[in-house]
Amino acid sequence: MADNKVAFELVSPERLVVSMPVDMVVVPGGEGDFGVLPGHAPLIASVRPGVIEIYDGREVSDRIFVAGGFAEFCLNLSNKHLLFIRESLSFLLKLQRK
Repeated sequence: MADNKVAFELVSPERLVVSMPVDMVVVPGGEGDFGVLPGHAPLIASVRPGVIEIYDGREVSDRIFVAGGFAEFCLNLSNKHLLFIRESLSFLLKLQRK
């Protein structure tokens, strides 16, 4: 993976939902929103209900509603890795008003 990307994974109890390289992710943290860019310090944080914004360049490429969970950002031997563990989630682009 290039040094300018973060390996983003979104995991539900049933399966791996999303796995892709991203430029930045903004997370609704338990103590406020936070962004994760390449080079971010390792962390583990609680996630409150809210929207995860996934960035491709300077544009938001996807928004995912999560009902809560945990976020872990760690550095492994080959790349930067952001993992979310969720109980419930919905892709906002797939939600429709009736």
